[in-house]
Amino acid sequence: MTELLTKQAFLDKVFNFETNKEWKFEGDLPCIIDFYADWCGPCKAVAPVLEELSNEYEGKINIYKVDTEAEQELAAAFGIRSIPSILFVPKDAEPQMAQGALPKHQLEQIIGDVLKASK
Repeated sequence: MTELLTKQAFLDKVFNFETNKEWKFEGDLPCIIDFYADWCGPCKAVAPVLEELSNEYEGKINIYKVDTEAEQELAAAFGIRSIPSILFVPKDAEPQMAQGALPKHQLEQIIGDVLKASK
C-alpha cells in the first residue's frame, strides 16, 4: 500500500534535508517516491500501477506519495518542475529521478536495476 508523506514523515523516513547537507537515507527499505498532484492526468494514470507494485514488492520496497500542492517545500527541495516525477531511492546509493508516467515494465526494470529489489 502506498503511503502519503508529509514533510515531517519525509524527514523521518527518507532524508532529513534540514540537518544533513549530504544525502543520508533514513529508511530501512529502498523506496520510490511519487511526486504528484490531484489535478494531474498522467499522475492519475501511474497511481494504480504504483499501488500494484506496492503489493507485489511488499516487504522489499516502500512506495510513498508526495502531494506537490500540499508539500510545496518538499517539491522545491527536489527541484520538481513537472509531474509526475518519481524518485527511486536505493538503500546505499544516490537517489535517481525519473519524469513522466512510466509504464509498469519500465518501473519494474528500474526497481531491479536501481533499488536492487526483486519480487
